[in-house]
Amino acid sequence: MLTGKFRASYVHVFEPQVPQGGGDPKYSITMLIPKSDLATLNMIQAEMNRALQEGLAKVYNGQMPARPKLPLYDGDGVRASGEPFGDECKGYMVITASSKTRPSIVDLNVQQIIDPNTFYSGCYARATINFFAYNQNGNKGVGCGLNNVQKLEDGEPLSGRATADEDFGGRNAWNGPATYQMPTQGNSPAGYGQAGYQAPSQPAYQNPVGQQYQAAVPQGYASNSYHQANGYSQPVYPGQGYAQPQIDPITGLPVVPGGVMGI
Repeated sequence: MLTGKFRASYVHVFEPQVPQGGGDPKYSITMLIPKSDLATLNMIQAEMNRALQEGLAKVYNGQMPARPKLPLYDGDGVRASGEPFGDECKGYMVITASSKTRPSIVDLNVQQIIDPNTFYSGCYARATINFFAYNQNGNKGVGCGLNNVQKLEDGEPLSGRATADEDFGGRNAWNGPATYQMPTQGNSPAGYGQAGYQAPSQPAYQNPVGQQYQAAVPQGYASNSYHQANGYSQPVYPGQGYAQPQIDPITGLPVVPGGVMGI
């Protein structure tokens, strides 16, 4: 059957969840149906009765359960556990539909909804559901299967999470500049962050060229000056390019400039 408009709660239609009582993971949604929607509620009641009659022979072995468990609850009453429903259920009839197969979630244009944030607990929708009799571990009743879901409109999230309109709309609307500019105060150079600004270029380092280095050398040695090599002056060290002193063949000692050999 196709339901009327309901408010979605406990939405698990994108990823399956393990039921509270255990068992296989299932996709599920809890539907909060206004008590004023008699058309939908009467169809649900008729479908539950039909499922009981079909299950009489196939599921219940010809004996109708005295108090079969039914999936429809009064939101102003208590849950199956005996705990009261939350305030969001006041004024509604509550029913949970589930399936092991992932349902299709579509928008008003029957286009697939992929983003889980788009379909959430608190939005409004309608769904196709089916009812079936069950008899498991002594529990007898009627279950509600989930087929497909169509989102009708947004609503206040039941999770308490604010919507984007609440966060950024109305008095929270942005009134600043449309584009962001880097700050120009503080230690930033003038014009920094503005269009066309270029950081000052640093002068390239150059090696010293053409300088002459004069070193103190012993008397009789050649001057130790810089030589040009590949644009860079390299010094001449002792043993490279200086005049060797004259040796006295008789004494084996260096000849002092102006002296006489053999003395």
